[in-house]
Amino acid sequence: MLILSAISNDPMGNKFLDVTNSINYLAVKKIIEPYVALPNKRLVFASSCSIYGDSEGEPKKEFDTLNPLTDYAKSKVAVEKVLQRCDLGNGTTATSLRFATACGMSDRLRLDLVLNDFVASAIINNRIEILSDGSPWRPLIHVKDMSRAIEWAILRDKNISTPYLAVNTGSSSWNYQVSELAKAVANNVSNCEVSVNTQALPDKRSYKVNFDPFGSLAPNHTPVYTLQDTISELIDGISDIRHLISNDFRASYFIRLHILEKHLKNRMLSRDLRWT
Repeated sequence: MLILSAISNDPMGNKFLDVTNSINYLAVKKIIEPYVALPNKRLVFASSCSIYGDSEGEPKKEFDTLNPLTDYAKSKVAVEKVLQRCDLGNGTTATSLRFATACGMSDRLRLDLVLNDFVASAIINNRIEILSDGSPWRPLIHVKDMSRAIEWAILRDKNISTPYLAVNTGSSSWNYQVSELAKAVANNVSNCEVSVNTQALPDKRSYKVNFDPFGSLAPNHTPVYTLQDTISELIDGISDIRHLISNDFRASYFIRLHILEKHLKNRMLSRDLRWT
């Protein structure tokens, strides 16, 4: 069983606080507790490196103190605690993949992800506006490498590690400051400028992460995409569908929050985000 369903980023979590807890934690808890008690099952939970929150110093390891700052991150910690307490059935494994920040081209493109946002802004406006001061650290992972990690978690040998495992999922080489990401994108798009919001309040969501254990546990499933690979792919992919993306793309339906708002306005969803 793969648990991906969630109110899946901070802007949505901030707007739907109660629903975030109901879906991301309570509903997931209700599903996983009876499932992992069964024998010979495989459960994979999509957790997040955002659970480290505001973390200075050395890259964070799995047993370091957690510091979730948002309801989204807190919901991930809550589910991990449930899995830690569960008595797993004979032969059953449960794996919490603490994913780095997603990026990359996909069939259902999201532009509310930091690298994807920067590439779209560079192509559409020849300008990248960093909404923070550019100093926060972010680890990233390509969406296709996330899929490869999920495959490993489903197939992993329960005898190699513990039946329940929480592991940082990504590559240590993919820890970047936001300003570095913007400059890397600008270097690939002609006449692209980068601006920093010097008046922005400090973004406390800043963390470097150590992914060495994942590399040791899953040597055949570690990330293969580089930052340059991903930027080039996004430039090609977004250019191909440029006619579908408005200049004000941050107000478009490529932003997940705006899709929810559209469904609410059309009464396709209730206020607790259930289909009507």
